[in-house]
Amino acid sequence: MRAWLVTLLFLGLTSVTPWATAGEADVIDVTVSEQSQGVYRFSVTVAHADTGWDHYADRWEVVAPDGTILGTRTLLHPHENEQPFTRSLSGVVVPPGIESVTVRAHDNVHEFGGAEMTVPLPNR
Repeated sequence: MRAWLVTLLFLGLTSVTPWATAGEADVIDVTVSEQSQGVYRFSVTVAHADTGWDHYADRWEVVAPDGTILGTRTLLHPHENEQPFTRSLSGVVVPPGIESVTVRAHDNVHEFGGAEMTVPLPNR
């Protein structure tokens, strides 16, 4: 087979979307709404090429600027056929004085390291 054809085939097989390979879990969207004064609901969209129980996005966290974890949404199963996917967490209490938080995703192989999002809090 000609070298250019082999190269073309290789490039075609390796050209995939960012979440089509099972790397780190990425937060790709966050919506925040205030439920009551200082209490928030987060809807978070995560992209990760879950391959089954051996490698899947297993949680996401809401983190204060000082590193304090304010809320955790545990993901109880792989989302192999639903990518990206959105899950919500209500009742997250954010102390006064914090104007924005960071949302990060975790997978059971790489842990943290994918794309995070820092979002402003409404009414702060």
